[in-house]
Amino acid sequence: MRAWLSKFVQRKRRRFCVSLVRTYREISSASVDELWQKVVDIADVSWHPLLKSTNVPYGLVPKPGLIYQAVTRLSPIPIRIFVERVNPRELLSVRVLAIPGVEERVTYKVESTVCGTCLSYSVTLRGWLSPLIWSFSRPYADRVARALVEAVEGAAIQAVSRKRKSLKDGCFDF
Repeated sequence: MRAWLSKFVQRKRRRFCVSLVRTYREISSASVDELWQKVVDIADVSWHPLLKSTNVPYGLVPKPGLIYQAVTRLSPIPIRIFVERVNPRELLSVRVLAIPGVEERVTYKVESTVCGTCLSYSVTLRGWLSPLIWSFSRPYADRVARALVEAVEGAAIQAVSRKRKSLKDGCFDF
């Protein structure tokens, strides 16, 4: 038990540093481009169960070094989000700067597979407060990847149904 626990707890200058990593994967029938457009639209966080709004204008493309604010659904206190790394149509990595004592890194990865498009959502928490924060945020983190895929697929279904409706209203109605 002690060896297993030592993998997660590291002693640094008489402080404990705990590191928690969790990755969620979802398969979607949407294309890589559709999923990527939803991931990089950082102004629209309607699919995210924890974030309520951001101060980013619509249409802004995330680039490394961008710092913006977001408001959570749990509290009105804004948190800062720092974009670390962007590989177009592949990877978006951001760091959430909410409170001292916790470092959170979130990575979205979009890949094309034989079964469809795979979306990976990875959360890494570091710091002495990370076990406490993880106990509160885990139920929300479990839903992020699935909510993102459902939002993209729902938008595609609405677009198809609008197209069918416009075809039915054509001049060849019998």
